[in-house]
Amino acid sequence: MSNDPQDLGYLVEAWEQSVRSLSDVVSGLTEGQWNRATECPGWSIRDVVSHVIGVELELLGDPRPIHTLPSDLAHVRPGDEFSRYCEIPVDVRRCHTAAEMTGELSYVLMRRLRMLRDSETAPETEVRGMMGRSTPYRHLLRSRAFDVWAHEQDIRRATGLPGNLDSPAAQISRDFLLRQLPLVVAEDAKIPAGNAVVFDVHGPLEFMRTVTVQPGGKAALDGQVPLAPLVRFSTDWETFARLMCGRIRPQHADVKVDGDRRAADLILAEMAVTL
Repeated sequence: MSNDPQDLGYLVEAWEQSVRSLSDVVSGLTEGQWNRATECPGWSIRDVVSHVIGVELELLGDPRPIHTLPSDLAHVRPGDEFSRYCEIPVDVRRCHTAAEMTGELSYVLMRRLRMLRDSETAPETEVRGMMGRSTPYRHLLRSRAFDVWAHEQDIRRATGLPGNLDSPAAQISRDFLLRQLPLVVAEDAKIPAGNAVVFDVHGPLEFMRTVTVQPGGKAALDGQVPLAPLVRFSTDWETFARLMCGRIRPQHADVKVDGDRRAADLILAEMAVTL
């Protein structure tokens, strides 16, 4: 495997490793375990796998299922078209057996991998992504590696089988999430210009990054650590990822905070950039 996260082959192989790892974890589950809740709001293990299958089928060009959602799904927010969109391929599989789920996942993986390996699409070519939206091919591959890894971790936590926290897809996910931090600090939490916020993360993936809010309200991310940041967060990689993926509430997360507590709370409240 190439070590260059900009290389399309690296992105495809990272996606493949993570989805195969997910498949390995669910292959040994009993029927009852497929109904076990995950940290992904409202979704069981079956639902998470259904989501992965549904997205990859759509990217293969298969027609989406024609299905009317029940009106009592509390995690599907009224007016949120994206959550309803994601829920349809999930809800149609809620009656599927373990054998049906693992069989379909294996078949979809085989088809999608063949498609990706045969593709001659250039990195910046605009392609059809979720909801029919146009996106650069490299960005689509990167977002798929992140999405599958995040859901693999949902399943691993639900089954008590930790792993793959430092995999290639984990590294792609780290970089994907780090790119969101300037927006979280400057635009969402509205930290004033001239302030710096440090994120010190340890564990399987270790990194230290500083978000500095610049004049005009924009922010920059780098590896320089100032002497007196406004806030310094210290936590482990898994907790950091869970916070940014909306899997854990800030008040329940093991995060050490040094500095301005009010500013820290504002930032922590905005750290969930995806669900």
